[in-house]
Amino acid sequence: MIEYTSHLDGITADDLQGFFQGWPNPPSPQTHLALLENSDEIVLAIADDRVVGFITANTDKILTAFIPLLEVLPAYQKEGIGGELVRRMLERLRNFYSIDLLCDSGLQPYYEKFGMQRSQGMVIRNYDRQSGNSIQKG
Repeated sequence: MIEYTSHLDGITADDLQGFFQGWPNPPSPQTHLALLENSDEIVLAIADDRVVGFITANTDKILTAFIPLLEVLPAYQKEGIGGELVRRMLERLRNFYSIDLLCDSGLQPYYEKFGMQRSQGMVIRNYDRQSGNSIQKG
């Protein structure tokens, strides 16, 4: 059974193993925990006493929100967990004027199922910083 939560109570870096597969420079579980702690909104999927999926959002707390990450562990994919994470996050963000999410064109039909529209945008990707290790705490 999958449980969903928006709290990190009891979650440690050990509970975040196996995410970011295929990334050229993935964040460590410790960095993953830090990004969850620093996100404005999170929803976690918990099964077998570990995190098996998550979604994050950052906002200006007034008008806009951005969903940067949605991940489900490979062993738990195709079970509807990703969809439930998206639905729960969109519900949490329902009062915002704009909710933005960038994805590859092949994923756009997936997000259209949730009422999202295709859009154009611009990005910078610093893959050498993808692990988050270069971020200085200060």
